[in-house]
Amino acid sequence: MESIEQIQRLFQESIETKSRALPLLSGPIADAAQLIFSRLIQGNKVLSCGNGGSAGDAQHFSSEMLNRFERERPGLPAMALTTDTSTLTAIANDYSFEQIFSKQVSALGNPGDILLAISTSGGSANVNKAAQAAHEREMAVIALTGREGGELATLLQGQDIEIRVPSSSTARIQETHLLVIHCLCDLIDRKLLGN
Repeated sequence: MESIEQIQRLFQESIETKSRALPLLSGPIADAAQLIFSRLIQGNKVLSCGNGGSAGDAQHFSSEMLNRFERERPGLPAMALTTDTSTLTAIANDYSFEQIFSKQVSALGNPGDILLAISTSGGSANVNKAAQAAHEREMAVIALTGREGGELATLLQGQDIEIRVPSSSTARIQETHLLVIHCLCDLIDRKLLGN
């Protein structure tokens, strides 16, 4: 019975986090979807990055863009910077782990592209350096954060968008980030394909 009660508590915490987030994040999510859509139809792409579970989220987003979300459509240009182990280990070995994403952004990013930077704390040095590199390449940054937004929130500039989950629990933030990603995918598809 103890396990059942714990499961119910975790489900309830997740529901409550999403309920708190809904009024705060609806506007930024809609703005982010519009920004991604407008840049995609101009021929730009989305690069994404994060660590651990956020790396998985970065890959999840790019796979939904490149393949499809819930409806058939042509693939959309998106790339997770978390998947090329040869590149990641070469940069970490030759330079530093803090540069594993920024060097890729500098090489692959073009003006008008978007960086989807995912960090539950906003304190991931390699994600923050990627945001700085994106600005140097005249890219917009969409930051998925939590807690107080961390350093990543302080790096954002005029065209950038922060989607900050109101929680201090990494698990609850990540669960909400996944819902945000699905919202973005749904809204982008609706803008491309109609309702």
